[in-house]
Amino acid sequence: MLCVSSALPKTTLTVKPNPAYTGEKVTLTCSVGSDSSWNFQWYKDRNDNVVSKSVRHTITGDTLTISRAAESDQGPYWCEGNRVSRPTSSQPSDPVTLTVKALPTASVKIVTPQGLLYPGETVTLQCDISDYTDWTYRWFIDNQLLPSQTRKTITISLPDKAGQYKCVGRRRGRPQKSYHSFSLPIIVTALPKTTLTVKPNPAYTGEKVTLTCSTRSGSNWNYQWYKDWNYKVVTQSVRHTIRGETLTISRAAESDQGRYWCEGNRVSRPTSSQPSDPVTLTVKALPKTTLTVKPNPAYTGEKVTLTCSTRSGSNWNYQWYKDWNYKVVTQSVRHTIRGETLTISRAAESDQGRYWCEGNRVSRPTSSQPSDPVTLTVKALPKTTLTVKPNPAYTGEKVTLTCSTRSGSNWNYQWYKDWNYKVVTQSVRHTIRGETLTISRAAESDQGRYWCEGNRVSRPTSSQPSDPVTLTVIALPTASVKIVTPQGLLYPGDRVTLQCDISDYTGWTYRWFRYNEELPIQTRKTITISLPDQAGQYQCVGRRRGRPQKSDHSFFLPIIITALPKTTLTVKPNPVFPGETVTLMCSVGSDSIWNYQWYKDRNDNVVSQSVRHTITGDTLTISRAAESDQGLYWCEGNRVSRPTSSQPSNAVSLKVKGELLCVFCHKDGHYLY
Repeated sequence: MLCVSSALPKTTLTVKPNPAYTGEKVTLTCSVGSDSSWNFQWYKDRNDNVVSKSVRHTITGDTLTISRAAESDQGPYWCEGNRVSRPTSSQPSDPVTLTVKALPTASVKIVTPQGLLYPGETVTLQCDISDYTDWTYRWFIDNQLLPSQTRKTITISLPDKAGQYKCVGRRRGRPQKSYHSFSLPIIVTALPKTTLTVKPNPAYTGEKVTLTCSTRSGSNWNYQWYKDWNYKVVTQSVRHTIRGETLTISRAAESDQGRYWCEGNRVSRPTSSQPSDPVTLTVKALPKTTLTVKPNPAYTGEKVTLTCSTRSGSNWNYQWYKDWNYKVVTQSVRHTIRGETLTISRAAESDQGRYWCEGNRVSRPTSSQPSDPVTLTVKALPKTTLTVKPNPAYTGEKVTLTCSTRSGSNWNYQWYKDWNYKVVTQSVRHTIRGETLTISRAAESDQGRYWCEGNRVSRPTSSQPSDPVTLTVIALPTASVKIVTPQGLLYPGDRVTLQCDISDYTGWTYRWFRYNEELPIQTRKTITISLPDQAGQYQCVGRRRGRPQKSDHSFFLPIIITALPKTTLTVKPNPVFPGETVTLMCSVGSDSIWNYQWYKDRNDNVVSQSVRHTITGDTLTISRAAESDQGLYWCEGNRVSRPTSSQPSNAVSLKVKGELLCVFCHKDGHYLY
């Protein structure tokens, strides 16, 4: 009879740990009682799937070790013992399902900032692990461990710390680690490009230069400006204005020359731009302007020519300045600007000062450097002095006007009277020789304001006009002739006293003229002449030692003789007969205050009272005519008042009938027979 022994030995399988986490070491131990001589076969999933040794699977005695568990290791495992002695095998162990759980997943994310990353930014990275707590963290950049970073978040600076970042967790409990995260590339986006334009470039000193910074990406940019060095920031100043994207240099100077660049910044990301490529601003000196002033020094009244020249280019216009920058010289009556020339037609002391000029034009450079200032000196023309001797002068005197200029020699002189355009020239009475104008016989027409001015060939070509001197020509004292006695009409036989009166001054001696012929012996104020022999045209003039030395000649005083009143003689009857009474009546006009003288035959034969001759008033009566009464009778009036006598009447021949009378002729107041 066949005897069946007891059941094969029981195999027990233990799996530790279980569940396991990927990467953990899992130990599967197979045991058959306490017997230790067993070898073991390992199975997974299927009977025919024998677990054999591999890189990760090690079988040693009763142990199968999975060095780094993977999800592919998951499944039911069992084992079975075998040996040489009987029983040669054991029962298979109960299958034990090995569960392999995936490790917690680590992931790296950017906390801040969001979006594109730019140089200069600080980036915060965070390592997130899906499960469990109490993690410590390990960070890697480009697979290189960052030993000092063990926190959940790290902060890195760009662009230096850009790279591939990943993290992994570690903890004391199981699972003791997480998967490594995927690498997170920290990519730096180039900052927006900034472009700098400089206009104009090259620039000229004094020009306005505009530097414009532009960033194509986005808006709301502010700009920082740099010159020559990174730390030399261009700031606002009197000549430098920053507005928006523009830096304006209002008046470029050589100190503005250099390398400029700009960089944008703003509140929103990216908060800055790339610096622009540097642009070198060249500031050229403006073309040099040269000022020449001829003549300098100048004399008042001269023409002064200021010439401004700029060697660079053409088509320049010029601005002229005097003493101050804001004092621009403009066109005026005496100042003419044509092209490059400022002409002062008649320099005055007010023109003296510092002059400079500056060119300007349409094309660049639009202006030149101001010329170096030139001081124009305007000297007063040499002073001319006028002396007039004598002054006042008297008509007829010689007057000498002398013009003298102290500076230099070879002066000629121009003479003026009353007005600038009234030039005194040579004439019969005016002689100009050298510095002297001589008026030979001063007249009242010579009276007035005189001045003179020197001129010559060498500079100064003219002098200042002298101060005007007023020549006063005083009329000579007036001489006048008057009759002192007698007054009224003058009659033959009168003695006439003439007097020469001179209006001013004393100490006169007198000269008398009759018909323009001097009466040499007459030097007194009064003269006496007898009429009719010395009748004529009388004038006088005075002479004296002091000035005036003479007077004007008086007007001629005509000494006119008035004929004596005519006497008329009537004789009645005539002829007469002897014994008759004859009446001779004498009359002088209608005047009745005459007495009469009676003449017969001769001037010395005056008829006087007698027995037969009676004179009563104007009547001679011959009472008894006789032959002796026959003859030539005439009569003549006389009286106390002037005229004291009359003309003799015409002679009347009285005839006594019967007698031959002789006719007398009357000539020059005398009767001849």
